[in-house]
Amino acid sequence: MKPTISDIKKSEYAEVLEVWEASVRATHDFLQEEDIAYFKPLIMEHYLDAVKLKAWRDENNKIIGFSGVADGNLEMLFIHPDSRGKGIGKALLEYSITNLNVTKVDVNEQNEQAVGFYLKQGFIQIGRSEKDPTGKPYPILHLQFNP
Repeated sequence: MKPTISDIKKSEYAEVLEVWEASVRATHDFLQEEDIAYFKPLIMEHYLDAVKLKAWRDENNKIIGFSGVADGNLEMLFIHPDSRGKGIGKALLEYSITNLNVTKVDVNEQNEQAVGFYLKQGFIQIGRSEKDPTGKPYPILHLQFNP
């Protein structure tokens, strides 16, 4: 697959939200259905506008993965489950580190695959919060890039 990383337009937010939801359902098995319903409008109406979005697109220009960065923090990295394990997450992360100055990421402690991914990519744990930023009881690990 030829790498294609590009900007995301506001008109593509619905497509981004579809990737987000499919990815969350495949990797965040600790979330309840009401949590997904709670986060969906926040993602669409607030969070996507708060970050610099980059998409990984397939040969048909369809978004199959995306990242969101703000102030050196990787705020979002989601890959459609049909495209996981193909190096897309690593490519988006490397792009974010190199081009968008990412040095930190917060990750759900219960998302063990993501925790392992970031640790393997050179991040180290520098802190932990008992609850997520919205106050929900999902512990967050604070990681910093340590090449």
